[in-house]
Amino acid sequence: MTTEVDQASRDTKNIRRVDRVIIRFAGDSGDGMQLTGDRFTSETASLGNDLSTLPNFPAEIRAPAGTLPGVSSFQVHFADHDILTPGDAPNVLVAMNPAALKANLPDVPRGGEIIVNTDEFNSRALAKVGYDSNPLEDGSLDGYSVHPVPLTALTVEALKGFDLTRKEAGRSKNMFALGLLSWMYHRPTEGTEAFLRAKFAKRPEIAEANLTAFRAGWNFGETTEDFAVSYEVAPAASAFPAGTYRNISGNLALAYGLVAASQRADLPLFLGSYPITPASDVLHELSKHKNFGVRTFQAEDEIAGIGAALGAAFGGALGVTTTSGPGVALKSETIGLAVSLELPLLVVDIQRGGPSTGLPTKTEQADLLQAMYGRNGEAPVPIVAPATPAECFTAALDAARIALTYRTPVFLLSDGYLANGSEPWRVPEVDELPDLRVQFTTAPNHTLDDGTEVFWPYKRDPHTLARPWAVPGTPGLEHRIGGIEKQDGTGNISYDPANHEHMVRTRQAKIDGIDVPDVVVDDPSGEARTLVLGWGSTYGPITAAVRRIRRAGGRIAQTHVRHLNPLPANLGDVLRSYDRVLCPEMNLGQLATLLRARYLVDVRSITQVTGLPFKAEQLASAFKEAADDAR
Repeated sequence: MTTEVDQASRDTKNIRRVDRVIIRFAGDSGDGMQLTGDRFTSETASLGNDLSTLPNFPAEIRAPAGTLPGVSSFQVHFADHDILTPGDAPNVLVAMNPAALKANLPDVPRGGEIIVNTDEFNSRALAKVGYDSNPLEDGSLDGYSVHPVPLTALTVEALKGFDLTRKEAGRSKNMFALGLLSWMYHRPTEGTEAFLRAKFAKRPEIAEANLTAFRAGWNFGETTEDFAVSYEVAPAASAFPAGTYRNISGNLALAYGLVAASQRADLPLFLGSYPITPASDVLHELSKHKNFGVRTFQAEDEIAGIGAALGAAFGGALGVTTTSGPGVALKSETIGLAVSLELPLLVVDIQRGGPSTGLPTKTEQADLLQAMYGRNGEAPVPIVAPATPAECFTAALDAARIALTYRTPVFLLSDGYLANGSEPWRVPEVDELPDLRVQFTTAPNHTLDDGTEVFWPYKRDPHTLARPWAVPGTPGLEHRIGGIEKQDGTGNISYDPANHEHMVRTRQAKIDGIDVPDVVVDDPSGEARTLVLGWGSTYGPITAAVRRIRRAGGRIAQTHVRHLNPLPANLGDVLRSYDRVLCPEMNLGQLATLLRARYLVDVRSITQVTGLPFKAEQLASAFKEAADDAR
């Protein structure tokens, strides 16, 4: 099988050209929906479409089969133009069982296509999710374009030549579905075939079985009369600047950004981490890059992980720790220690639903106040928040720049939506990356009244207020570290009240003085009276909603904040120049609270804590209502 369309067979079928499509694969958590969606996405990226994805899966490793809580799904939105979100509603739903259908049907608009694995629609499976009758037979799906396909039986039939039980053969039904959808949307296939051969290189019979199922799905679409239409979505060449592109998830981009930062700083990278969803992928990825001087340490707990990372920073490495909200709670004492020691440390928080264990596999933005204030005493920390999966790369570089320049721990706030979502990313040229090299102190830096030259570990740079960074073992630069307050300059332990106040205010002034760019307002007409301000992963839904309002003739302005501490210097003037400011957040209004307190502006919250990202239509309605009220 090749990616070239066999024109002779295509002539008998209708090819419809569309500008965008949203597909959702859904089934049990053991049905391989994430793998299926990932492979479809990779082939879509190789074809040159713009895309955005939304994986959605249970927290359990193997959730209860056939139940609504056990449904796993993967949504991919791809187009021939620039897109920003995984889409509000799927045009196509692939439902592997009744639970997948029932859990996802409310999101499918009337007229949408539904491909159903009829083999799973037996009385036991229907009863398990509360169906009193078979929805494929009782007319409840009238108004949808339903394609009943016995995916399991067709897969088993295709694999009858293999030494597999029926159950084992049936596990490849996701590859059959992938082949069918690949035919239906003219996706390339070579990448998936190479992937399967590599994935099962040690079990060639399993690789061949999956390849056979994949090809059988393609051939079924090619020959059956059940699918009279296939679709083409042209590449989005005009949406991208020239360059080399690849599909990338937020966690992968973040890992690459950390490696790039260490290379541009000419420092070894040390990751001290404890596995936690959804941050573990960063640990997994960085462990593959020892050839770049990366050392990863999977600690016995969160406290040990950050302690090791801070120790590595003391030793002259780029120290990093990765976690999510519950881990930040455990790391808070050591983050405070890093503030006191004034050492560079990156604290990567991939936010998830809380509190406590909360929703481990769902997204949220509710750790902002924890990052801002979640330590004892006055312990200010810079905060950087990427807006898209690809921007996680540049955000990692930016966080490293701040940590190394100002000698401070820095929070990087991503979230589950960015971490697991993916989009095209232009691979940068090396000379486009910032120079992050630092100068270690190698000689005494202070002269006493008697002419003796000594090392003062808290003698500060007059511009950045950063203290010198001396690698332990450097002759003549011995010095103390620890959490007890230091005397300014000498670094000796000090209980002097005036010195403590001076040090507290100096640490705050150092953070306040960090160089961050001004916010840029997108206001094409210059006449908008309503401003929408977002941060983090709300960028895509906000921008998509703003575009909808403008296409309908509305006037609305938009800005997005990457640096949450310190805030951009011009932000107050920007906020005060609009009659109404709206702030969508996946929390109960944390940034809005900070902005109201800081600038005394009536910032109005639009909040959601469902574990899912905002939908563009949902925000467009809220923005329009607010803009109309502002007239």
